Amino acid sequence: MRRREFIMLVGGATTWPLMALAQQPGMPLIGFLRSSTLENATSLMATFRQGLKETGYVEGQNVSIEYRFAENDRDKLTALVNDFIHRPVAVIIGNLVAARAAKAASTTVPIVFATGNDPVKDGMVTNLNRPGGNVTGVSFLAGALGAKRLELLRQLVPSATTIGMLDGPDNVGDSEDVEVAARAIGQQLIVLKATNASEIQAAFATFVRRGVGALIITTGAFMFSHRDEVVALAARYALPTSYGVREFATAGGLISYAPSITDAYRQVGVYAGRILKGEKPGDLPVIQSTKFDFVINLKTAKRLGLTVPLIMQMTADEVIE
Repeated sequence: MRRREFIMLVGGATTWPLMALAQQPGMPLIGFLRSSTLENATSLMATFRQGLKETGYVEGQNVSIEYRFAENDRDKLTALVNDFIHRPVAVIIGNLVAARAAKAASTTVPIVFATGNDPVKDGMVTNLNRPGGNVTGVSFLAGALGAKRLELLRQLVPSATTIGMLDGPDNVGDSEDVEVAARAIGQQLIVLKATNASEIQAAFATFVRRGVGALIITTGAFMFSHRDEVVALAARYALPTSYGVREFATAGGLISYAPSITDAYRQVGVYAGRILKGEKPGDLPVIQSTKFDFVINLKTAKRLGLTVPLIMQMTADEVIE
């Protein structure tokens, strides 16, 4: 079957139900929603299904899943959520932006989020141990890792007197963490924001023009969905760059220090299965993921003329040669 035969564009947003896996009578339906794109979420979908399987649910056998993607257009999320609610779905899965839209639309449909932010500060739950209401999820603490990423980048590129940071519209708090750490050590930092592909390209040109010697890319669904383009631009301008998701490094980026988002979605799948079995989301504590990946791409380092210290290679979880 060709890809175009099972991808439908509805209202400009991507819908991904395989026709063979249409909901069967009596089979619970899960709504999987992200604010970004389908193409950049396949690994998350796979680990989500893995988590479901750990609780006894297999897509197409005893549970149906419909996937929706807002293609980085937040204005589409409300309509996509309302469609799920009227289906109706048994539970909605979403990244922070999508889950926030779902929470605004319903106080009864169970919602399970995956976020790198503090869900209490974001108003998703009132308490991590007993969330209450219809919302729970997994926090993978990406926002608390900005200082460590700055430290690693400075070790790898000590000659960089000015470091740039590219922020997206949905960063998970790591930009604030980096800025605080930079001020504490007197590191010159130039911060630019991008909300679309053309602004990403313009930001890279600005960084080079302003003499940036190394770059940090913040975390969030927007940057994650543009990772191939960001990595290509970093290579084009020969900018040593640190990323907050391992998939950037495996796509050719220099280094990443990040929580495992794929493992977070596996845990989300486990929670979805437990809810399908009758547990209430408000009784399920927000999971704080503690699995982190430090990845170094030696091939990229060599192209940039960088020598990666042996101690850094020894502490990495993965070295791409």
